[in-house]
Amino acid sequence: MFVQLEHVLGFQPKQLRFYEIALTHRSSSDEISRNNERLEFLGDAMLGAIVGEFLFRKYPSQDEGFLTEIRSRIVRRESLNAIATRMGIEKIVQYNKYDRGLSRSHIFGNALEALIGAIYLDRGYELTRHFVLNELIKNYIDLDTIEKTDTNYKNQLLTWAQKNMVSITFEELDVQQEGIKRMFTIGIKMDETIIATGTGYNKKDAGQVAAQNAMQHLGISNKRN
Repeated sequence: MFVQLEHVLGFQPKQLRFYEIALTHRSSSDEISRNNERLEFLGDAMLGAIVGEFLFRKYPSQDEGFLTEIRSRIVRRESLNAIATRMGIEKIVQYNKYDRGLSRSHIFGNALEALIGAIYLDRGYELTRHFVLNELIKNYIDLDTIEKTDTNYKNQLLTWAQKNMVSITFEELDVQQEGIKRMFTIGIKMDETIIATGTGYNKKDAGQVAAQNAMQHLGISNKRN
């Protein structure tokens, strides 16, 4: 596992215990000192600050609304989960593999945030910043595509439905407790048939994921004109 960890990080960690905790999901250990929920909280804060500074410097003429929107697209759960999977983090996270729902949730993106927290505790701010900018943004974030892509999938889907005179409704299908968080599942019905679902830590995010999945199912583009 530690060889794979070094490959993901791009450097050799000094205090392995932080990384062991970062890669341990609550389903493997419900002891608060041995799972990654606290490190996820720290990593989320560090990631938001570093990405915020990066965007502030990159776009000197853009207003707060633009910067906030681009940052939210970079750090959203679905984006982080996709990055974590591409990095190979899902291969080294310790979780209950018999729970099929977990592998379809955002635990790998959460582990990525926890790893960022572990890097900060182990090596300090500068290396954490280097990791986020060079390992994440440089290698996995396409800012041109992010700028041109409208990620308000719910509004797009409802606009499409109105134009095509189709009935679209959002329905809460399930709520599950994941440690201190709740995971919501939202379904999208088109003419009383569920065509897509999405999960998230709040109803809004779950609805956006469901709407994105529905757009893919229906072949609706989300590119800005």
